[in-house]
Amino acid sequence: MRKHWLLRLTAVLLGLTLIATACGDDGDTVELTQDGGVLAKVVDAGTLECGGNDTLPGFGIVDADSGAFSGFDIDFCRVVAAAVLGDADAINVTPLVAAQRFPTLQSGEIDVLIRNTTWTASRDGNEQATFLHTTFYDGQGFMARADGGIATLDDVADASICVLQGTTTLLNLNAVMGDLGIPFTAVEFESNDELNPAFQAGQCEVWTSDASQLASFAANMDIDTVILPEIISKEPLGPVVADGDTEWAQVVNWATMATVQAWEFGITSDNLDTFTDSEDSGIRRFLGLPIEDDDGNEAVAEVGLGLPTDFAWNIIEQVGNYEEIFNRNLGPIGLTLDGSPNDLWTNGGLQYVPPFR
Repeated sequence: MRKHWLLRLTAVLLGLTLIATACGDDGDTVELTQDGGVLAKVVDAGTLECGGNDTLPGFGIVDADSGAFSGFDIDFCRVVAAAVLGDADAINVTPLVAAQRFPTLQSGEIDVLIRNTTWTASRDGNEQATFLHTTFYDGQGFMARADGGIATLDDVADASICVLQGTTTLLNLNAVMGDLGIPFTAVEFESNDELNPAFQAGQCEVWTSDASQLASFAANMDIDTVILPEIISKEPLGPVVADGDTEWAQVVNWATMATVQAWEFGITSDNLDTFTDSEDSGIRRFLGLPIEDDDGNEAVAEVGLGLPTDFAWNIIEQVGNYEEIFNRNLGPIGLTLDGSPNDLWTNGGLQYVPPFR
């Protein structure tokens, strides 16, 4: 109760301070303005600061020679930059280990976090973070050496399990294995750079992580592995921004969802130009093309997001639609869209976005 009373008092004093500032010492009115938030900051800087991954093939990896980042998550950094700045390459990626993600986002060092981060209630509530459209529906799985005699979760009893610190993966592992009464020894690492060689060297018998990560690493190993059939959690992954800036959250969200809408419309980076003559008003509005009203006047629809009217065009032209992004980055590591939760809703999947009108 005392804490709440102090918070109310602080708010009142802050309000009085603002009023005094607005009136000034001599009674003249002083205009109060906001700083414009993250959107204005990014536009002014000409670069999007994106928190990402540099050790996860398919999702976020850095080329050792060129230093260039690539991957599914990195492409969504490029999607936001294309929407806001008209230049998908205007990004600066800060590689982060799991424990660094939320402190770095809260500090304002990055504008958006797009790095395999699970949306949970406690993170929404305790990390001052706003989770946006889910770009990848994942689940926690287990991987073992093919010659280790472990084929199902029941075989994991008394095994050592490699896992990353500071992740929901570790929380899920402790909770589910405890509920099932399966004893195990957790072997914790700060990053996959440490965990991957440790697993291959036999420092642990099992590796648990998001199933997509396990498939990603297994595709690049010299040893034979087996992915266990059990999935023990839901892991929705997508962009995250700091709390308190609704405008920026909407910008990142609608830029991300534009890739799904383009897929639903059948618009790709290859056929985009053919849609300039489309008679579908929904497609024309989405692409920022003029629409004729009942009086014969043509105008480009403005949806009031603070984005250029051609933001979706720039995204598709420079990065592609969701299906293109998925297949380009995750196809090579053996992940497929067909029949998965990441397929379009019209195909039985979960990718469904609100109307662009």
